[in-house]
Amino acid sequence: MENLVQTIKGDPNYQKLVSKRSRFGWTLTWGMMAVYYGYILLIAFNKELMGGKIGEGVMTWGIPAGLFVILFTVIITGIYVRRANNEYDELTAAIRAKVKA
Repeated sequence: MENLVQTIKGDPNYQKLVSKRSRFGWTLTWGMMAVYYGYILLIAFNKELMGGKIGEGVMTWGIPAGLFVILFTVIITGIYVRRANNEYDELTAAIRAKVKA
């Protein structure tokens, strides 16, 4: 079992997979944190903007901003899933094929 672990860790495809997935995951994480905490900071420190009405109705700028945060989350999740299904699954299959051989 230890030999199998070392074989997998030594595989260039495994190292590529770990590197790409980690870098991309952190990029999406920082993007999400910027959007989410930006929203929270606007609520905390710019109440006039977030509470300002849009047009003549009762909707404020905070509602579309909150919907943007939710939509952004769904979009980056979809981006990650698409990349995982295409690129990461190919690397994983290559690693499995090499280990089974």
